[in-house]
Amino acid sequence: MRHHDVSFTVALTCISRVLILRDRILGWVGPGSRDTPGLSATLLKISSGRNLLDAVFVQPTANPARAAMLLCHGIGETVQHWFPAQQLLAANGVSSLLFDYSGYGRSTGRPSGAQFDLDALSAFQTLQRLTQPLPMAILGFSLGSGPAAAIVNTAAPDYLFLCAAFTSFRDAVCAIGLPARFSPLVPPLWPAQESLRDCRVSVLIVHGENDRLFPVQMARDLAACCLTPAEVVIVPNLRHNQPFRKPELTFWGPIIARILS
Repeated sequence: MRHHDVSFTVALTCISRVLILRDRILGWVGPGSRDTPGLSATLLKISSGRNLLDAVFVQPTANPARAAMLLCHGIGETVQHWFPAQQLLAANGVSSLLFDYSGYGRSTGRPSGAQFDLDALSAFQTLQRLTQPLPMAILGFSLGSGPAAAIVNTAAPDYLFLCAAFTSFRDAVCAIGLPARFSPLVPPLWPAQESLRDCRVSVLIVHGENDRLFPVQMARDLAACCLTPAEVVIVPNLRHNQPFRKPELTFWGPIIARILS
């Protein structure tokens, strides 16, 4: 297992930094301004074991928040990528907390599967303290769907949203292009069959019709792993990264409606 831990750390560090650098060069992400009418954005540092996580808590100010959501982002993103999505959530009455995993952005430490799970749980507990007694949700996007599902029974939110998600980390890497014969080299992280078989919270799975990383069938397979019936929403013409690059209610509407129901 030691070689799996090392390969995971090296691979995620390299891939994430290349993707983040690409986005900055292409102007897809920048420092931006968080001074937006109708909402408050607060920078936080969250303790996660020995590490400190960089995080942004956004809440509406025009009217009281009606729900709260933890956002677990994907492999090639940091908190800077997701502020437009947090703005949209706040405009619709949902406070949100977005954090960078250990080894991402300004967060200390190094990436590992177990550490990511701890990061997500620590961030959720912080959001609970900030927003109780509001209804609580965890949203895992792409890579973030692994930790989100892994901690759901411990965290016990009211809702779990799995978006652009995979059935296991190995399945995800193979879907991206790794030949199946090499799959034993990939860490056996976040198998949905184990994470979701005892999940008793309300689960909504949202997937883009034009997702080129993970096939739409993965969304249906995830639903089949859930203990209680899970709803699947396939958003027409949606690509993998559109939900945070250009957040629109075609994707976010069913999520907001569920958490505010």
